[in-house]
Amino acid sequence: MKPIARTPIPDIATLPEDIRTRILTVQEKSGFIPNVFLMLAHRPAEFRAFMAYHDTLMDKAEGLSKAEREMIVVAVSSRNQCQYCVVAHGAILRIRAKNPLIADQVAANWRKADITDRQRAMLDFAMKVTDRANEVNDADHDALRAAGFDDEAIWDIAAIAAFFGMSNRLANVTSLRPNDEFYTMGRG
Repeated sequence: MKPIARTPIPDIATLPEDIRTRILTVQEKSGFIPNVFLMLAHRPAEFRAFMAYHDTLMDKAEGLSKAEREMIVVAVSSRNQCQYCVVAHGAILRIRAKNPLIADQVAANWRKADITDRQRAMLDFAMKVTDRANEVNDADHDALRAAGFDDEAIWDIAAIAAFFGMSNRLANVTSLRPNDEFYTMGRG
């Protein structure tokens, strides 16, 4: 069996209490430990910083829905060819959207996915942030406002795209493997 990542995978029992507790809580809730937790855990300060920003972006109740947040992650991760994030966040998207098809549609070609015009505008902007952030201008913000997004939601779209650009690169550099469990979640 291939290793889950190129990084050292620490023994959970040796991790700082806060990290060990977070990992065991996720395991209890989902039935497994997502490999990203184990990949990051060998560097406790970075684990904490990564998870704090992840949670701040992805667990908000206001603005974007949780499914829309995951939709951005799947689209950006597909563009960045990040297998781990497409598979893992695709599972979360299927569950949050209550739609077994949406993650595959967004990953393959979000422009043809069964999404709203508002969501299409959101992903168009997320892709521009991913590919050409230096070209983002007032017209991009105006288009998002016309689609129903306020300035806080526009920030969230950009921040999620940027954060997962970094996450995708770490996952790719470490050859982080998706957990087998993610492939079947939310499909039936």
